[in-house]
Amino acid sequence: MDTFYFLVCGALVMWMAAGFAMLEAGLVRSKNTTEILTKNVALFAISCVMYMVSGYAIMYDGGYFLAGIAGGDSLVKDALASSAENGFGGDSVYSGASDFFFQVVFVATAMSIVSGAVAERMKLWAFLAFAVVMTGFIYPMEGSWTWGGASVFGMFTLGDQGFSDFAGSGIVHMAGATAALAGVLLLGARKGKYGANGQIHPIPGANLPMATLGTFILWMGWFGFNGGSVLKLGDIASANSVAMVFLNTNAAAAGGALAALVAARLLFGKADLTMLLNGALAGLVAITAEPSTPTALQATMFGAIGGVLVVFSIIALDKMKIDDPVGAISVHGTCGLLGLLLVPITNPEGATFAGQLLGAATIFIWVFGTSFAVWMAIKVVMGIRVSEEDEYEGMDLVDCGMEAYPEFTTK
Repeated sequence: MDTFYFLVCGALVMWMAAGFAMLEAGLVRSKNTTEILTKNVALFAISCVMYMVSGYAIMYDGGYFLAGIAGGDSLVKDALASSAENGFGGDSVYSGASDFFFQVVFVATAMSIVSGAVAERMKLWAFLAFAVVMTGFIYPMEGSWTWGGASVFGMFTLGDQGFSDFAGSGIVHMAGATAALAGVLLLGARKGKYGANGQIHPIPGANLPMATLGTFILWMGWFGFNGGSVLKLGDIASANSVAMVFLNTNAAAAGGALAALVAARLLFGKADLTMLLNGALAGLVAITAEPSTPTALQATMFGAIGGVLVVFSIIALDKMKIDDPVGAISVHGTCGLLGLLLVPITNPEGATFAGQLLGAATIFIWVFGTSFAVWMAIKVVMGIRVSEEDEYEGMDLVDCGMEAYPEFTTK
């Protein structure tokens, strides 16, 4: 039963890839739709291959060798066998293959966060090159220090310092946003986004119905993301915990959506759909670090805090001229940190504020430093940004040679 539960939840999380694809395709301009969809499908495939080749073994102490090279294949098999026998807490019994499948879709989620933040001006192949390193090395290393239980460069173990992240507010979401931030800082803003005197020019997305569909798909997939992280279903206590996680996940999303809607109305005088969508996702990210211990009312309030925070974070990043077309850095980074800091409120036995800050700092420093170095290397070797002419023409024709909406173009 636990194996089956893992597989079903993993399939739900895999479906989040469709959510990210639809959300991002809806929030970019029509001339960049095909390219953003290509990135989302390709990054998922890269994540699956690289996590199998090296990521899983690194994250769960199987070694650092590539599968099939220098005994690497047996290392991967050893890691799978270990997870099957022991589970994360020593009391779950499930197939090692199901554990790998559940873990690999989390890797793809982290990488999906990056694609939206760098949209509309990054070279496709530069992005895919980064995806190889992110999913095969950068994410697995920080995962080994958190969920893997390894010591951070042999110095200390985060779990012993009071760090806890139930389903990945920091480990997955903040890590993805941090990698995105490093790329965006090197990449620069889209042409015309910011004026010479500090003006901010909104660049509307082409398909808000698609963005809304993407948000609902992500909302649904999050039940697998958080619910599957209970890791067990085959006893009464675990089943009750799963039910509470589902309840709180949904409550936080609702709280975040409503809070963002009200905040946008007060700030802008209008009901901003994009803020509403990001508010729901912000609530989901905020509850992900600990969805099992809050009451439903607390979960709603935690989500509402995330919904308000994401609105102000998006505004603040724009004022800093950090151009994020979909708000990914705010949703997953700012609210990922919030999620970590909320854990000790309802789970003081499992986490401390100092431990959460230490864990957040470890994740940020590692992911930002390595990502910045990789982005810089790619920039030197092949460049990361398309030309101004190509950006004006649109990434669809430049990178993919086809348009998503050819019937709306006149040539």
